[in-house]
Amino acid sequence: MSRHDGRTGRQVDLSGAAWRRSRRSSGNGACVEVAFVEGLVAVRDSKDTGGPALVFAPAEWTAFLDAAGHGDGGRP
Repeated sequence: MSRHDGRTGRQVDLSGAAWRRSRRSSGNGACVEVAFVEGLVAVRDSKDTGGPALVFAPAEWTAFLDAAGHGDGGRP
């Protein structure tokens, strides 16, 4: 499985990705899975593992997690 990295335009091969879920996942299927591939962070819906995946640079992923952790959605 290959996904397009929207920032660089390159293809990212996710076929060998080691996907994982949060330990806090409730197991009800409403989760996201994360994989670290080629120095990037890929994210997909656990209910649709063959579907689309988003690919982020590590700094972008960290910024998202910081904003989500503060519960403000990144708003100023």
